Order: sequence, then structure tokens, then C-alpha cells
Amino acid sequence: MKRPKLKKASKRVSCSQRYKIQKKVREHHRKLKKEAGKKGVGKRGKKDLGVPNIAPFKEEVLREAETRKLKVEEEKEKRKQEKKDERAKRKKERDAPRSESENPKAKKARMDTDEKEVSKKSAIKTYTKQFLCSEINTVIDQSDVILEVLDARDPLGYRCPQLEEAVLTRPGNKKLLLVLTKIDLVPQENVEKWIQCLEKEFPVVAFKASTQLVDKIVQEKKRRFPDSLLDKSRASLSFGNACLLALLESYQATSKPEGTLKVGVVGFPNVGKSSLVNTMKGLRACNAGVKRGITKSMQDVFIQKNLKLYDSPGIVASPSNPPASMALRSLQVEEGEEKALEAVRTLLKQCDKVQVMLQYNIPDYRNSLEFITLLAKKRGYLMKGGVANMEQSATTFLDDWTGAKLSYHCRVEGLSLPPYLSETVVTENKKGLNLLKLQTGNEATLQGVKYPNKASSISLISKGPTAGLLSTKNVVQKPVPIPREEVKEMEELNRESGPVEDTKDVQKTDNKNKSNKVQFQSVPVGTSPNNDTYDFNTDFK
Repeated sequence: MKRPKLKKASKRVSCSQRYKIQKKVREHHRKLKKEAGKKGVGKRGKKDLGVPNIAPFKEEVLREAETRKLKVEEEKEKRKQEKKDERAKRKKERDAPRSESENPKAKKARMDTDEKEVSKKSAIKTYTKQFLCSEINTVIDQSDVILEVLDARDPLGYRCPQLEEAVLTRPGNKKLLLVLTKIDLVPQENVEKWIQCLEKEFPVVAFKASTQLVDKIVQEKKRRFPDSLLDKSRASLSFGNACLLALLESYQATSKPEGTLKVGVVGFPNVGKSSLVNTMKGLRACNAGVKRGITKSMQDVFIQKNLKLYDSPGIVASPSNPPASMALRSLQVEEGEEKALEAVRTLLKQCDKVQVMLQYNIPDYRNSLEFITLLAKKRGYLMKGGVANMEQSATTFLDDWTGAKLSYHCRVEGLSLPPYLSETVVTENKKGLNLLKLQTGNEATLQGVKYPNKASSISLISKGPTAGLLSTKNVVQKPVPIPREEVKEMEELNRESGPVEDTKDVQKTDNKNKSNKVQFQSVPVGTSPNNDTYDFNTDFK
């Protein structure tokens, strides 16, 4: 029983309890001794008395005993050496080169793993900007229909004029469709307005991908459970896949009734290309996640016998874009070209302060550094000594903005046709597509999705279409000028931390102080007209 005033309970036991324990211990030891006596473990071996001093020829007997001992040890060493030689022989026979028919399966598997490791190391080197651009170009060349995936939170910002122009100018009468993903993170009015605005240029498909898809093995296991136990959360639901599939099937029946229709999925990093392919397939065919730049190469997935989708890596954003669009649609942070803290600073400047405070439930902050520290303390991202982990909180903030978590929207503006588009090109692009079926499908998807409230969504000003790179030739990175607001923030931080004096400045101040000291000059007596003048050098030398 724990006493009221003591911190820990007392370890004292009653006498009867203690005596019982001692008795049981004695019985246990007695039992162990009895068993050891039966087995003969406890009996010690008889001590060798040796040769008595009275015995004649004692020295000769001892020498014989020593020689016998040495012989036994030599025999033991020989046996050990023989065993070692046998092991070495077996190893040589195993490692000796054999023909493919004699080679064991284990060795083949070992060689395969070595080859895979080498290929992985070489693949890391090949994942350059030039390689990613070539992969996107191959997807455009091989596909008949191209789906440009746009984030519904900023559809204009996720459009790439260079990609659209390349698709329309390539031979083969390629069709271009716009797919609005993540529509569940934008208010309904905003989504409807964007669809009406973008439909003037290209056919638009409203889409909401499922982020809880699993592999074939896990899916088979889940089939055993009843429907009540299955995951029916907001993330597992998908909308618009039936509409898109019906549209592609109808186009395949008219354009390629015998062959397979090849569809390329393109867009900026983390816009939802791989999730779209997985939702269309109904399985986790492509690797997808919150981290940007997971897809590094082209991947083909068969949806049906006559329908094939190409998953592609993200479009490489041009360095001439504004910093806000680079923070959301480039891989500068992942490649180490830009720090996550700088990207957070640029994003916070684009949105309203009050809306960010309400969204993250954080008090008023002066600058981006204070916001990141408050977010780290709120989420529990602390290091040793209770210090806020700034890097982790900055990366999670970026993941919220690029991933399918944070709700923000951009105002719809009246768009004019770009120079690479004309009315004839728009009409030709829409030929062969069942637009009535598409319209009815979009209406069905918009009715089924659950949208956020406009008050809980952050409003953002779109920076316009983002320029992308389809070839890395003649790319010059222009130095981005630092805005005045950032300079002011840096000055405030320096004031808070305290002024740091340079060594040169200190030396200058010392010299100034020396020059400011009073120095008396000696004046010869008698030169001055007045005889009452006092010479300081007489008393102060």
C-alpha cells in the first residue's frame, strides 16, 4: 500500500511473507542439489597427486609425461589444420567458375542482386534535367491522347504553354485534354467557374483521385472482409474515373477500333499524375506519395486490352518563373538548390496572414521564421533540449501546399486565347470526342464530391501559366532580385540578434578615439606677446 506522504510505495514485507519466501528458496536449492547428484554434475574429479618425492627415477617419469602431453597437443593441431584445408578446398570448388547449366540458383540470385545495385547507382546519375525532358518528349511522341493534369486550386498556374504548343504542333493529330484534380480541396463555385473558363480552349474533365489504393495482394485480402469493415473515408473515394474512361473508350472506338489507344499523362511534379493512373487501374500500379519527384521515368500501364496509359515524370520548371510558382511547382528544395525556409517565406507573402493563422491555429507572427517555430511547437517537431526543428516544420508546410491536404483557391479571371491557339485549332482538337457524355459525367462528379467552405479556404493570387522546359539547351539562370520586404525582414532579425561589429570597424573607432584625445604642443617661451602665458610643459611632462 502506498503511503500518502511518501512518493514511492514501501518495499517492506510482513514477517510471515518473508519466512515463506525463504522456505521456498531453500526447498528449491535442495531440489537442484538432488538432481545434480543423480546426474553426477556436482562431483569433482580426483586431483592428480603427481609423483612422490620418495619414488626412484622421478625426473625420468616427469619427462615422459611432458613428451606424452606434447604429442597429444601436436595431434590436436594437425587435426585442426586438416579441417581448415578441407574447408578451403570446398570453398574453392564452390567459387570456381562453372557453366550456366552447373551454376546453382543461389549464385544466380546473388549475381542478379549485384546487377540491380549497379543499375540503381547508374540510374541515380542519369536522373538529370536532360533525362527528364527526354522522357516527357517520348511520352508525347508515343501517345495519341495527352492528359495535362492541373491542380484545381490553381489551374492557370499549373498550365505549361510550351507543353501545349509542343503537343499541338507534333504530327499525328494528337488530342489534348485538361484534367482538374484535387477538386475536393476547392469550393464548388470556384471549380464550376474554372471548368466553364477552360472549356473554351480544351475539353476539361473533373477528377478526384483515391489516395488509399493498395497492391493486388492486399486487395485480395481485403475482399475477405465484409463491406462494413472496408475503408470508406474521404481519401479512399474517387470521382470522375468512370467519365474519363467512357470518353477514352468512345474515342478509341471511332479513331482506333482495332489497335490500342495510347494515352500520356503529363504535368508538373506532385500534381497527381500517378494517382490518376492508379485510380483508373483500380490498383497501386505506380508509386505515388506526398514527396515531390517520386516518378523518375516513363511507365506504361494497361487499363484495358485496347487502352494504355503512360505515367511520366514532372515537367521541369524554367528558372525564369516567379519565386512563388517555383516554390510550388519545381524540385529546387528536393535537389538542394533552394532551402525550404526560403520557399515558405515566398508562399507566406502570397496569402493573407489572418487566413493562415486560422488554418493552422497559430497566434500572430511577425515573420516567416517565427511562423515556422510556432508551427514546430504546435506539431511537436522538437529536437534535443526542446529546440524547434525548423527544417521539418518547413518541409511539412510545403507538403501541405503541394500535396492533397491544404485547401486554397485562386480567383477566376477572363482568359484570352494564347498565340499558339486559334478557333480552328480548338475545333479540330474537339473533333471525335463525345462532349455531351463528358458534360453529363462532369455534372455527376460535381454533385458527388464533398467541398470545403469558402471561409475555411485560403485565397491566393495566381501568377499565370508556369514556363516549362522540354529541352535543357541554352538555359541561363537569371539572378532573382531580392524584394524590399525580404530585406526589411533581414534587417529586423539582425536588430533582434544584436549588432555584430567588424574588426576593421573596431580598429577605425580606436583610431578616431586616439585622434580625439587632447594633445599639448610645446610652445617656446618668449615667442608669445603676452608674458602672462602659462607653459604646461613645465609642470606636466
